[in-house]
Amino acid sequence: MTQPPNVRGTPVEQGSVRSRVPGQPGAGSHTCGAVVPGGTAAAVPGHGGGPPPVSPPPPVSPPAPAAPASGDGRRAWSEGWSRLCTAATTEPGRLRTIGALLATVIVAFGAVTAWEVSARASAADDVVGRSQPLSSDAAAVYRSLADADTAASSGFLAGVDEPPAVRERYEKDIALASRLLVGAASTTDGSSASDRQIATLNEGLPRYYGLIERARANNRLGKPLGGAYLRFANEQMSKELLPAAQRLYEAETARLDRDQDAARGRPHAALALGLLALAALGWAQRRLYLRTNRVFNRGLLAATAATAAVLLWLAVGHTVARTQLHEARIHGQESLTVLSEARINSLKARANENLTLVARGAVLTNDGKSDKYETDYATGMRLLRSGLSQAQRLADDAAGRDPVASAAASAAEWRTRHEQAGAKDRAGDYDGALEKVIGSEGSTGAAFDRVDESLEEALAHEEREFTRAAQDGRGALSGLPAGAGVLTAVGAGAAVLGIGRRLSEYR
Repeated sequence: MTQPPNVRGTPVEQGSVRSRVPGQPGAGSHTCGAVVPGGTAAAVPGHGGGPPPVSPPPPVSPPAPAAPASGDGRRAWSEGWSRLCTAATTEPGRLRTIGALLATVIVAFGAVTAWEVSARASAADDVVGRSQPLSSDAAAVYRSLADADTAASSGFLAGVDEPPAVRERYEKDIALASRLLVGAASTTDGSSASDRQIATLNEGLPRYYGLIERARANNRLGKPLGGAYLRFANEQMSKELLPAAQRLYEAETARLDRDQDAARGRPHAALALGLLALAALGWAQRRLYLRTNRVFNRGLLAATAATAAVLLWLAVGHTVARTQLHEARIHGQESLTVLSEARINSLKARANENLTLVARGAVLTNDGKSDKYETDYATGMRLLRSGLSQAQRLADDAAGRDPVASAAASAAEWRTRHEQAGAKDRAGDYDGALEKVIGSEGSTGAAFDRVDESLEEALAHEEREFTRAAQDGRGALSGLPAGAGVLTAVGAGAAVLGIGRRLSEYR
């Protein structure tokens, strides 16, 4: 039996796989359970031509969350830093960095300027309002004590005929010294050197006052014991009270010097930051010019102008303040110191001159060859003459020189009259010597009064000069801290805006 020929397109021999068109049902195949796209399943042999029943897929549990690796945080930080570095290498990134640095430097310049100038202005305030008045009060305490000792010896020489003006002068000096000590005690702490000297003076002044009263009472009764009490009082004044007052004056003057040095200190950090800010602004503008060919950037120009204004204000203000405070020290404080010492030496010389007649040679120097009070008088007059010469060199105007010249002339007349009184005393004319010392006309006392008045006038003038110069120095710094803060804030904002204009070109 002949077989029919194999015709193209007819089914192939049994066992071959026939193609199926998706979505069309067809004959079974030998693939097991294959799921065909389109939603139909492949026929399973042995089940005929119909689709076999499909069982639902087993439930799939969700995957367990992976535990975070320990290096994920570091990788995230590293990737973020890498992105930041990459962004910074672009031109917009560089401009943002430049703007931030410019604003930081300008704000730092303003902050440091305000801080340094505020410290110096505070020190200048202390010079004018605290240190100089306290130093002046300490000198006044010294002068009051020395003048009280002089008035007490002058009244003792007058005896029962003590002039009321002399007694009033003594009481006024004691009251002034007590009042100044109370004021000085309120401005010191318990551990300072000034406080210890004030305590010494407060303890010793009542004892001195009691000795003087005993001397006066015995002198009025005509008892020679009065002279001994007066010498004891003078010894306490010379060895305890005046040295304590001198140390108080030196401590307050040292504090005045420290405040002046602090007020005159140069603001090195602020000046350096100002120059750095100007250099950074200049570099940024040159960089923009080279990259954009734009000559001016308004924001950076405004920032440069504000920074330069603060730097110029700082330089000029500090220079003026430093100059004025230097003038206050040279032509005010040093003159005050010299004049105060000259006046104190004149007061000591006057007290020793009076005690020369009270003791009448009963007290000798350590070598036993000379009268102690006469020797101390000569020493005081020599120091007075030297101090007046130095004060005349320091005086910078006629108002300061004229009183000093008058004091020098009166001191020379005082020495002449003292020699005349000494000659009378050595000749046995005690009453004539006493009249030459405490008399109303042609006496050493009258010459001393003119010296004291001239020195008081010179001291008042120099104190006014010191206060004026110190106030001018303080005024040169006023307003600078606030002005520096405002101007540098404006400069920082202008720098950021100027950079922002260039950044807008990249958007």
